[in-house]
Amino acid sequence: MKTKKIYALIQARLKSTRLPGKILKKINGKESIIFMVDRLKKCKNIEDTIILIPKGKTDDRLYNFLKKKKLKVFRGSENDVLDRFYNCAKKLNIKHILRLTSDCPFIDPILVDKIINVYKKGNYDYVSNIIFRSFPDGMDTEIFSYKSLSFARNNLNSSFDREHVTKYFLRSDQLKKKNISFGKKNYQNIRLTLDYKEDLELLNKLSKKLRENFSLKDIIKYYEKNKKVFDINKKFIKEIQSLKLNSGQLKWSEAKKYIAGGNMLFSKRPDRFLPELWPAYFKKAKGCNVYDLDNKKYIDMTIMGVGTNILGYANASVDNAVSNRIKKGNMTTLNCVEEVDLAKKLIKIHPWADKVRFARSGGEANSIAVRLARASTQRQNIAFCGYHGWHDWYLAANLKSKKNLNHHLLEGLKIGGVSNKLKDTIFPFKYNDFKDLKKIVTKNNIGIIKMEVVRDSTPKSNFLKKVRKLADEKKIILIFDECTSGFRECLGGIHKKYNVEPDLLMLGKALGNGYPITAVLGIEKVMKSINKTFISSTFWTDSSGPTAALKTLEVMEKTKSWNYITKLGGYIIKNWNKLSKKHNLKIQISGINSLCKFNFMSNHNQKYKTFITQEMLSKGILATNTVYVSLAHNKSIIKKYFIELDKIFAIISKCENHKEDIFKYLIVPVAETDFTRLN
Repeated sequence: MKTKKIYALIQARLKSTRLPGKILKKINGKESIIFMVDRLKKCKNIEDTIILIPKGKTDDRLYNFLKKKKLKVFRGSENDVLDRFYNCAKKLNIKHILRLTSDCPFIDPILVDKIINVYKKGNYDYVSNIIFRSFPDGMDTEIFSYKSLSFARNNLNSSFDREHVTKYFLRSDQLKKKNISFGKKNYQNIRLTLDYKEDLELLNKLSKKLRENFSLKDIIKYYEKNKKVFDINKKFIKEIQSLKLNSGQLKWSEAKKYIAGGNMLFSKRPDRFLPELWPAYFKKAKGCNVYDLDNKKYIDMTIMGVGTNILGYANASVDNAVSNRIKKGNMTTLNCVEEVDLAKKLIKIHPWADKVRFARSGGEANSIAVRLARASTQRQNIAFCGYHGWHDWYLAANLKSKKNLNHHLLEGLKIGGVSNKLKDTIFPFKYNDFKDLKKIVTKNNIGIIKMEVVRDSTPKSNFLKKVRKLADEKKIILIFDECTSGFRECLGGIHKKYNVEPDLLMLGKALGNGYPITAVLGIEKVMKSINKTFISSTFWTDSSGPTAALKTLEVMEKTKSWNYITKLGGYIIKNWNKLSKKHNLKIQISGINSLCKFNFMSNHNQKYKTFITQEMLSKGILATNTVYVSLAHNKSIIKKYFIELDKIFAIISKCENHKEDIFKYLIVPVAETDFTRLN
């Protein structure tokens, strides 16, 4: 087998806005580029070194300097750097490329040799230490094949990709890749690169303090004892990041340092939408428009506050009612009267219920319902289907198998901190599979059946009525979780549409149109068990939530919002089907009209979904493959969405039906779905 000959190609130019002519600035008496080349001469695995510079008068001086130093030089396109690398490799018949940039004068020969050895032995297309960064900035090392470079060069259209050469390599799953990490510690916040005069000051100081032919190991050793020395250029770490990220992404980077998990709601994590580009935070919102921290306006064609804003953002009637109430006081030693009025209203809408208990989140409402049901039935075991939150009783399903919850909404939910004693108390069943449920009930002394009425599917073969009958026969408490589905197809819980009444019901999300309020409704037999347990929380007594809910219900009744959003959702579904047929794409549509979504029937579904988000964002639209319809949406807005989606589907069709690589168009990593990969 032939030995792979590795050629070092150093990307260089004189033009630099932050430190003009930086590669000719001197480090310990040597021009930076010469300092770097001399260090590379210590590498055992490099066949030769060539410096790649742009054509044009600006870099003629650099060319003459390098030739005078008897260095090999290749000149190519200034902006299409990928093409510069490709043409050099093609002309010189180079099959394996070590890519370096000239702003890394301290590059470590030992590290370079290590990465080359991994590349040689592993039959990889691409090996680097930047897929997941842990080395100091200034140690960036990449090795790839000419074949991979040629593929990228012939397929990539994006000027961003062609300027940055290997961005495609980093995100593509078409290549066999390997990342080299530093080890247990992460030193990516040390700047050993050359971009500012302060960088030059640090590099000069280090080169004088360290022994000749110093290694990265020597630098780290010195750093651990002299960290203050490295403060010289520390301020530029964040500045360089800010050049790459929008204000929302910068704030997200900050949030991850101070907030456990980054934010409060998993569904709003930016990496679930569009890594590196999702705006992440809002400044204001109105109707179905959201403004990010850079004041950019977006139409929200995705989850509308995770289903909370059924009337649209900042609905004037609701906001005014809450504002007027708050002016008179929100929390006092006495109770707010609005909670009584809201309880009466909800029971009027749901005559089967006798009493109500309020909370402020869906997770709290779910816990209240389970506590009340267990106190009433005296049986601990729960059969469930659907998504019901973060609490111990629910996550306990993954104690038996870490995949038990995968098909109920989120994959890979971790169970740290959940008591093993709950292992045999929770039993998942499949929606619309009555035999599955009956088998579980028969074998496991079930006291509670807890389920969403609908999510991705609607009930078939009288499924809900069969469940109700089974619960009655076995004296099981039936709980419907309608935190998401409530008020979407009728005024109240969607179970009304199917004429099946539960023993307990949770309503939330849309109930307060963006204000925190949830409700647990139940029959007297179960609700009176409140006297057998302790359920209490200070902020469940504020007046803003019940006030918002009362006004929201009033607006819903006046506008018959459920009819409007159901009809508009049907229009969206109809057009999804039309587009998929037009572009010869197979999609699967699920959910009720006002909470609809589609998935491509393809192994590349998640990539296509990410691409939709990327392209829509560039057009001022927040979008994924899911639409939560609100009263603020209209056909004019929907038509704008479909004009852009048509163009996106055309590209996806090329990839799916003609086998083009989606990474030719996708400029960011694929959005994550698996919980385990986001934490």
